[in-house]
Amino acid sequence: EVQLVESGGGLVQAGGSLRLSCAASGLNHDEYVIGWFRQAPGKEREGVACIATSDGSTNYAPSVKGRFTISIDNAKSTVYLQMNSLQPQDTAVYYCAAEDATFITAAVVRNWATHDYDYRGRGTQVTVSS
Repeated sequence: EVQLVESGGGLVQAGGSLRLSCAASGLNHDEYVIGWFRQAPGKEREGVACIATSDGSTNYAPSVKGRFTISIDNAKSTVYLQMNSLQPQDTAVYYCAAEDATFITAAVVRNWATHDYDYRGRGTQVTVSS
């Protein structure tokens, strides 16, 4: 079974940076989409970014495009989310999530924000102070 473990959250001042890591295990083929979503109190879940393990294609939420960068180290089965120019509205619990995307990678990447993810981690808190 796929397991996802996040790390790298914390407290940062507005304008600062953080890098989240998601260590994945149990991946038994190379057609997954792995990414991040966040949940803030009183707000709806937001799909932040994702990346396909097969071809590295990515998708970003409009709210983070240009500030966040997702990347993958396939050898380590680890996905990273580099978050720059953080703002207080980025404060949330960030969850790593994965979906088996066999034969449907492009669709999963395109619709990351609205998918029900097959697997998810326990989350890591990101707090941005003003």
